[in-house]
Amino acid sequence: MSYVDEVLERVIAKNPAEPEFHQAVKEVLNSLRPIIEANEEKYRKEALLERITEPDRQFKFRVPWVDDKGQVQVNTGYRVQFNNSIGPYKGGLRLHPSVNLGIIKFLGFEQIFKNSLTGLPIGGGKGGSDFDPKGKSDREVMAFCQSFMTELCKYIGADTDVPAGDIGTGAREIGYMFGQFKKIRGTYEGVLTGKGLSYGGSLARTEATGYGLLYLTAEMLKCNGHDIKGKTVCISGSGNVAIYATQKAQQLGAKVVTVSDSTGWVYDAEGIDVNLLKEVKEVKRARLTEYAAARPSAEYHEGRGVWSIKCDIALPCATQNELLLDDAKALVTNGCIAVAEGANMPTTLEATEYLQQNKVLFAPGKAANAGGVATSALEMSQNSERLSWSFEEVDSKLQNIMVNIFHNLDDAAKRYGKEGDYVAGANIAGFEKVAEAMIAQGVV
Repeated sequence: MSYVDEVLERVIAKNPAEPEFHQAVKEVLNSLRPIIEANEEKYRKEALLERITEPDRQFKFRVPWVDDKGQVQVNTGYRVQFNNSIGPYKGGLRLHPSVNLGIIKFLGFEQIFKNSLTGLPIGGGKGGSDFDPKGKSDREVMAFCQSFMTELCKYIGADTDVPAGDIGTGAREIGYMFGQFKKIRGTYEGVLTGKGLSYGGSLARTEATGYGLLYLTAEMLKCNGHDIKGKTVCISGSGNVAIYATQKAQQLGAKVVTVSDSTGWVYDAEGIDVNLLKEVKEVKRARLTEYAAARPSAEYHEGRGVWSIKCDIALPCATQNELLLDDAKALVTNGCIAVAEGANMPTTLEATEYLQQNKVLFAPGKAANAGGVATSALEMSQNSERLSWSFEEVDSKLQNIMVNIFHNLDDAAKRYGKEGDYVAGANIAGFEKVAEAMIAQGVV
């Protein structure tokens, strides 16, 4: 049995009932086979794959808080510190009812390679809770965030582990958490990214994941003989990533015709109105039914269906495993030429393989959505220097990082005979740097 297969068996046996984590490890290790087989004796002796698939440590803790009726509520908090061989642990905090240890581990594992791809000195980690901020008052969200940080603050720091936002964790939540950290620890440090501009945040951080997705997508298209200008784009989701991906796509001359949320989706033949979408989602925190009600050209549909619309480019920006095999078939049938992941692992393995087999350009999330964490690392740099850079300066650095990520993964794929396989290229390019650092630092 090959070393890869041995480790896959061991991971599944040691981590039962964690399908998302199994999926992430399979996707990475299978695509790394060329580099692992070329170094199998060395990596096996170093137990490199066992070490890279086992978190450095993981925390699970109780989060009690009091709701507006005076009732005590209890949620579960998590932080997985996966690998710090190239820098402090770095990864977001997800607040969503679906959060469990397996999902946090899959996200943290992916983060190792995503962070490596940015070229910046940050390791992989992730955290969160099964708390749902939707429908909660500001006071209830504050009560939860303060309780959550009271425990989490024991394990994080500017040079140790630097969390950030994710699904359910926006500027409001980061603010409450930062305030509690500062009060308990008595230090003013860049322990969280995604902060407000008045207390150490970075310009362009809000836009970064969506903008970065489009910078990489445009470069991928250009290197394959296509121009993003004039293309029709389908986007899923309507959160931070989807909103700013829509904005940047339109700035680059493309036309975005769909967005979605947890209850339904909108098709707008005239192109999504970004200002209206922001009003509905960022200000009112409302459903997309309100977008459709205010926009005569928009059609609202319940349930799933974004990928049934004819488009040139598909950008899944909602959540994991949202683009299924049947969706991939619909995209291919409708002439889609490129799929780039704005969310973490939004495309199932079967759908990814189908798209690649049918010559659809496919950029995996660990590369395509790395703009958010890259700009978080730029925020860390600004905090360390006690400086604040202009929007244009941060945006320019972001664009350079995303263009470099594409060329690095393209080069890695070519070096191992996988030209055009950007999943393999991203995993190889991310893995090479981490593996070299782990071996150099000894058995730790």
